[in-house]
Amino acid sequence: MRTPVRRRRRDAAVAAVALAGTAVCCWAVASGRVGEAELAVFRVVNGWPDAWRTPLYGFQLLGVLGMPLLVAVPAAVLRRWRLVLALAALVPVKLLVEHGVLKALVQRERPGTTIPGAVLRDVPSAGLSFPSGHAIIAFGVLMLLTPYLSRRWQAVVLALAVFNGVARVYLGGHAPLDVIGGAAAGVTIAALLQLVVGVPVSGGAPTSTATSRPVSRR
Repeated sequence: MRTPVRRRRRDAAVAAVALAGTAVCCWAVASGRVGEAELAVFRVVNGWPDAWRTPLYGFQLLGVLGMPLLVAVPAAVLRRWRLVLALAALVPVKLLVEHGVLKALVQRERPGTTIPGAVLRDVPSAGLSFPSGHAIIAFGVLMLLTPYLSRRWQAVVLALAVFNGVARVYLGGHAPLDVIGGAAAGVTIAALLQLVVGVPVSGGAPTSTATSRPVSRR
């Protein structure tokens, strides 16, 4: 039996707001400097005890490039084909946006270069830092999963995405605005992907009013 799907106004609104957030972050870090407030947050998180290294290193793995494809496996088992398509598309679109657009616009070096005394824990000391690719993946996956999850599980996945971003700062791979900008970019990408592929009318979290008539999932 075919399941009707819809394109949601909510996704268009989220994409617009997240895109604006990404633009603000680009503007804020365009000079390449780490401001005083951002530096203060970085030093607090980066200075946490080394005993936290192993669990936080685990959280950062939630943002690796293969994570969307890993999540796509159970989605395929459950026959959520539009979710599978969106998760698979997230990887190449992320690479295009991160390297072809954002890193081309903003040349901001990693904390190992820009922040004296930064503690680096198995992360590169040099290279472009904005945006955090891990945050793009983690928050992109979060956004794509949201229509399929209950509110409780949405909160769990949100917490995992936040811990992923915090871990990147703790490990010394990124400054806070790198993570925030990456999160905003990830949400933007995922919201646009949902507009393209649609989400099921039934199942998961409630959906908003469709902007177009439902279409059948093949």
